[in-house]
Amino acid sequence: MADELIRKTAGDLAVGYEKGEFSPVEVASAVFDLIDAVDGRLNAFRLLDREGAMAAAARSTERWQKGAPLSPIDGVPTSIKDLFAVKGMSNRKGSLTTPDTPDPEDAPTVARLRNAGAVILGKTNTPEFGWKGVTDSPAEGATRNPWNTDRTPGGSSGGASAAAAAEMGVLHLGTDGGGSIRIPAAFAGVFGHKPSFGRVPYFPPSPMGTLAHAGPLTRTVADSVLMLNVMMGEDPQDWYTQLSSPIHLAAPSGGVKGMKVAYSPALGHATVDGEVAASVAEAARLFAELGAEVEECDPFTDDPVGIFNTLWQSGAYGALRNLPPDQRAKLDPGLAKVLDDAAGISLGDYMDAQRDRAAFSSAVKVFMSKYDLLLTPALSVPAFGVDRLVPGGWAEDAQNSWVAWTPFSYPFNLTQQPACSVPCGFTKDGLPVGLQIVGRMFDDATVLR
Repeated sequence: MADELIRKTAGDLAVGYEKGEFSPVEVASAVFDLIDAVDGRLNAFRLLDREGAMAAAARSTERWQKGAPLSPIDGVPTSIKDLFAVKGMSNRKGSLTTPDTPDPEDAPTVARLRNAGAVILGKTNTPEFGWKGVTDSPAEGATRNPWNTDRTPGGSSGGASAAAAAEMGVLHLGTDGGGSIRIPAAFAGVFGHKPSFGRVPYFPPSPMGTLAHAGPLTRTVADSVLMLNVMMGEDPQDWYTQLSSPIHLAAPSGGVKGMKVAYSPALGHATVDGEVAASVAEAARLFAELGAEVEECDPFTDDPVGIFNTLWQSGAYGALRNLPPDQRAKLDPGLAKVLDDAAGISLGDYMDAQRDRAAFSSAVKVFMSKYDLLLTPALSVPAFGVDRLVPGGWAEDAQNSWVAWTPFSYPFNLTQQPACSVPCGFTKDGLPVGLQIVGRMFDDATVLR
């Protein structure tokens, strides 16, 4: 029975709770048993709140028995990335430089999940301050990929993706400032959605400013819809948030017939692993078979990595430049190097990057006005060694070198469009491959469909 419970989707759990076939207490207990059995190898969680979660599950059980659940995710096991404030838990952000003191209040998005009855299991691992596309940190060590524990699950929401892939919970909250939801979703073979900027509150603000999004990692698209509907909408603390109407749960099943879809296998400049390219090409062919009008074309050909690096590194520098020397010495050496490099960015450089971002985003928006969706690989490579910043044979000394193998993700942080990674196959070594689906701004529903 326990194995059956941990594999159920959020929708399945709600049906079972309503019928009295099992309870949130039974489900939470089964999930914690699994975490105890496998997370010693994976290291997906930094912190567990067993007592708080079981108490929340007991309250949820009472509500379901009375026929009065708070939402469709009432009683659903949920994890929070260790970049968000969670009441009663410390927020270490993968760093030895942060205090190990409990936060007094939930971040707005966490509060929305809690108020909807989600059972918060604990906090998942992140690289230090979410700075890179793999998940290891001086504070917590490396998180491993459930498909092959010698490989990385990606980052910076790698704890969330590993937990999702290993069925340690159902709903997982991540962040994405340059691909940090889509990268780990692709490497771990789960679904990850970066919502349109302003859909989901992000407070306190990310150091990466308007590059940073919060969103779900789940095993199914429908579960992400349920999670998004709880998290989305205007919040007074995040002045960027927009009014957002709920996405109907039937929306993902609408099909793609009649849609106009652009397919860009390399964005005009990227080098892509052959097995990844083949799986993504097959996915594009499937869109056509299902009735979409698919056109191979590139929304741009010049890599915007220079724009991204200037803005992203400026954000990191702004957040950490005043660390005392004894604290700075505790940082991940790669992050410390980013800060050294960022110290040379001038105000003129920063303003040039802002202007270039605006021009780039406008051009992409014009391109997208002709298409419902854009398809690309989620990543240029399959998951690589857990102890590496880049795949074997790649130079690790390049400035911010992790972006070299994820050329498909950060452009859409610049443009702020909705984008997801959905599994679309496996390599011969059994590693997942992700397809990226990008939509028009605020058209998350079509991406999910």
